[in-house]
Amino acid sequence: MSSVAMWRGCRRLWWAHSPPARLPRPPPVDAGSGPVGSCGRRAYAPPAERKRFYQNVSISQGEGGFEINLDHRKLKTPQAKLFTVPSEALAIAVATEWDSQKDTIKFYTMHLTTLCNTALDNPTQRNKTQLIRAAVKFLETDTVCYRVEEPPALAELQKNEWDPVVAWAEKRYNVTIGSSTSILGPNIPASTKETFVSHLASYNMWALQGIEFVITQLKSLILSMSLIDRHITVEKAVLLSRLEEEYQIQRWGNVEWAHDYDLCELRARTAAGTLFVHLCSESSTVKHKLLQD
Repeated sequence: MSSVAMWRGCRRLWWAHSPPARLPRPPPVDAGSGPVGSCGRRAYAPPAERKRFYQNVSISQGEGGFEINLDHRKLKTPQAKLFTVPSEALAIAVATEWDSQKDTIKFYTMHLTTLCNTALDNPTQRNKTQLIRAAVKFLETDTVCYRVEEPPALAELQKNEWDPVVAWAEKRYNVTIGSSTSILGPNIPASTKETFVSHLASYNMWALQGIEFVITQLKSLILSMSLIDRHITVEKAVLLSRLEEEYQIQRWGNVEWAHDYDLCELRARTAAGTLFVHLCSESSTVKHKLLQD
C-alpha cells in the first residue's frame, strides 16, 4: 500500500473519532503536565490554545528528514529543535493537523504533533531499552487480565469479550498470559515478558513512543498490540478497555455529555497513537506537496 493510500485511510479513521464540536472542550492543560516517565520527569502535554499566526502549511525534505513549514518559518519543538520527522507520510499527517486549525490553534487536539515533540526532545530521557521495559511492565496490570467474580453478569461479559483477545495474543506470540480474579493479578511467566521485549525491539524509537502512548490510553499491552497488529479496530479496542464502565452505563445510565466526550477523546487519542506507530514504520515516500487547495 502506498503512503498516500495508507494516510488517506488512516486519516478517515482518525478524523472520524475526533471529539464532536458540540461537546465542551476539557479544561486547559498546563504545559508542564502530562504522564510521568520512568525517570520521574514529565512527558510533554501541549498548551491549551493560541491564535493562529500562519496562513499556509507545507512540508519539505531537509538533511535530517521531513520538515513542517508554517508560511516561511520552520516548525520547532518545545526545546527549540528543528521539527523533523522520519517519513513523508508522517510529515503530511502532522502538517494536516496544523492546516486544519481554524482561527485558534487547539494544541490539545494535535496528538501527532505532541508525539513527534516527545520523540524529538525525549523529555523523560529514556533509551530504547527503557521504553520497551516500561511497555512490557503493563502486562503486570493489564486490563484484560484482571477479572471480577461479582456480579456474575460482568464476569460473564469479561470472559466472553476478553478471552478471545487473550487467546489470540497467546497464539500470535506463542506465549502464556492467562487471567486472574486475585487482586495480585495473574502470574505472567518471565518467558512471556521476554518474548514481548524481543518483539518490541523490532520497532524503532519513534514507533515505541507511539506504542507506549496507545498502551497508556487503553491500560493494556495486549489490546494495544492487537490493535497495532490490525487484529481489532480502534472502536473495539476502546470498547474492550472500557468494558466495566460500559457495563455500569448500561445498568445505571449515562452522565449527560461527559461519557460521550470521554469516549470520543479516548478514540481520538488511540487512533492517533496507532496511526503514529504505522507512519513511523512506513518506509515508502510520496512526492513533495503543499497542503493547500
